[in-house]
Amino acid sequence: MNKIYPSASAALADVVKDGQTIAVGGFGLCGIPEALIAALRDSGVKNLTCVSNNAGVDGFGLGLLLATRQIRKMISSYVGENKEFERQYLSGELELEFTPQGTLAERMRAGGAGIPAFFTRTGVGTIVAEGKPTMVFDGVWGNKEYVMERSIRADVALVKAWKADKQGNLVYRRTARNFNPVVAMCGKVTIAEVEQIVENGAIDPDHVHTPGIFVQRLVLNPHPEKRIENRTVRAK
Repeated sequence: MNKIYPSASAALADVVKDGQTIAVGGFGLCGIPEALIAALRDSGVKNLTCVSNNAGVDGFGLGLLLATRQIRKMISSYVGENKEFERQYLSGELELEFTPQGTLAERMRAGGAGIPAFFTRTGVGTIVAEGKPTMVFDGVWGNKEYVMERSIRADVALVKAWKADKQGNLVYRRTARNFNPVVAMCGKVTIAEVEQIVENGAIDPDHVHTPGIFVQRLVLNPHPEKRIENRTVRAK
């Protein structure tokens, strides 16, 4: 099975549709699949539910899809870097499901592991728990209330990795790993944008972060922009 596609648009062409749930890797602008997001914008699909730690910035990352009004709902833990997001949300044009960061990661991991739901202490007694089942469990910490969170299974998952072999085994580089491994797990179809593609066997099995069984398609992007939201440097 050939997993390598000639371009990001070719990799998306027959899998993305209106109304889908799309999970996207990255933390801020670190480790985002830049080329795949741009190709998703160019595909013209709309009414998307996007699952990502945050919504990019104005003019880059998922901010591109907000500008073209292709996102109907965001499931995120942080959205503070995007003025267009703020405008759409406050005007009622965009639906938002806030999820604590660790809970969001676990919801995607659980989706990839075939776990439909789980209980967590995070969010108990806050708006996060509104409308969700709760249960008291006993244990070493005494009787505590927990809130049930449903796992996330995305129609398509878009991730960014540093290196892949032709089987789709992925290696992430440093902090760019962030949400990408759990995003890769939760997609029914996972597409990875990578900077290098090497021959099978060239990656030590102990160095693989995401096994190729989770990855259906690969796109080579050897020179991503890798923007930084706020560059802070020491005064001269």
